[in-house]
Amino acid sequence: MLSASQQKLLTALQVKKYRQKYHKFTVEGSKLVLELLAQTRVPVAAIYGLERWALENAAALAPFNAIFNPVSEAELKKISALTTPNAVLAVAEMPDYATPTSFGKGDGVAFYLDGIRDPGNMGTILRIADWFGFSAVFCSPDCADVFSQKVVQASMGAILRVPVREVALPNLLAERPGCPVLGAVLEGENLFEANLPASGLLVIGNEGSGISAEVEARLTHRLTIPRGPGSMAESLNASVAAGILAATIVGRIFNSPKE
Repeated sequence: MLSASQQKLLTALQVKKYRQKYHKFTVEGSKLVLELLAQTRVPVAAIYGLERWALENAAALAPFNAIFNPVSEAELKKISALTTPNAVLAVAEMPDYATPTSFGKGDGVAFYLDGIRDPGNMGTILRIADWFGFSAVFCSPDCADVFSQKVVQASMGAILRVPVREVALPNLLAERPGCPVLGAVLEGENLFEANLPASGLLVIGNEGSGISAEVEARLTHRLTIPRGPGSMAESLNASVAAGILAATIVGRIFNSPKE
């Protein structure tokens, strides 16, 4: 049975300031919760689920029986941030990530997200970073909260695998002096012809206004994704641009001569 204090905490975690206060976030849905239980990077604080879900997933749940709380469908609906609640909700501890040792060295590539505010774009970019093996995703302070339920859902589990850290770009670069900083701008060098570094920071700008002036001033590689002949498109979606840039840079690394 769900207590009043548990319900109060779980509904509070739908708000950013309380996620930051308690240093916790929620993960919903059987697939994502099972991924959470299968990994060790992000600690699990509590699990709330239907008894039938617990029976169906007894093996995965066994190490966490002490923190499992059976709830009814009505109780699950009260604590869920989803329009249609699934069968289980877990509370996870926010991981504390330092700057990865590989970032800016060798073949370490990381995203820097400059004012990305759409949760769907944020989650998709996390998936892109996960797919291409990026060392981290760094976010400017005005980005969408990566631990919001919408971003967690959109990330399809990438939030559990990719280190994410909120940090202003000058502070980040102070930790890696001389790190290449790449970003797409309108008057940049053709991405497919440019001489690209094998490591560095790949900046993705805001959905509407692009890369901010403060961040653009720190770019060491100004790139453009060229339009096709006759294209009248004004711009690319932020996550689409992130995918093209990531694929091109990582592809260049894979195909570069090995010593």
